[in-house]
Amino acid sequence: MSSDLCPTYAPFFGAMGCAVAIIFTNFGAAYGTAKSGVGIAAATVLRPDQIARNIVPVVMAGIISIYGLVVSVIIANGLYIDQTLYAGFIQLGAGLAVGLSGLAAGFAIGIVGDAGVRGTAQQPRLFMGMLLILILAEVLGLYGLIVAMLMNSRATGMGRCGTHGQLI
Repeated sequence: MSSDLCPTYAPFFGAMGCAVAIIFTNFGAAYGTAKSGVGIAAATVLRPDQIARNIVPVVMAGIISIYGLVVSVIIANGLYIDQTLYAGFIQLGAGLAVGLSGLAAGFAIGIVGDAGVRGTAQQPRLFMGMLLILILAEVLGLYGLIVAMLMNSRATGMGRCGTHGQLI
């Protein structure tokens, strides 16, 4: 039996939150890695001695996917077959928060990384400016991680449904 607060499809929303957290952050990380990698390849032709230093945007893009992985694991650990609809929606919102923030951060890191490593190849003094902008772009993903963890902490304290659809 189910009720309005405890429908049988409530865990679906939590599972979708788990999925979108990892999918969108990986899309952002992949875009950031690919876009920065193109810039690194172009800049290395001009300055092959700076390849190790120009790897920074790729590393920062990879960190974005770790945020999604952390939130996905946390949401997956909170999934129950008898959870409330409220908990499912909170888990979906948490996944969207980190996923879309990670997607935006990955786009920003890719664009800044591409232009930054190309500019650094021509003028090495631009490296610190590029690094600061990359840090600010990475923080966008970190904000999503923090919001997702705060939201998910609300979902875990909302109780579960009993055998007749009532909250316990």
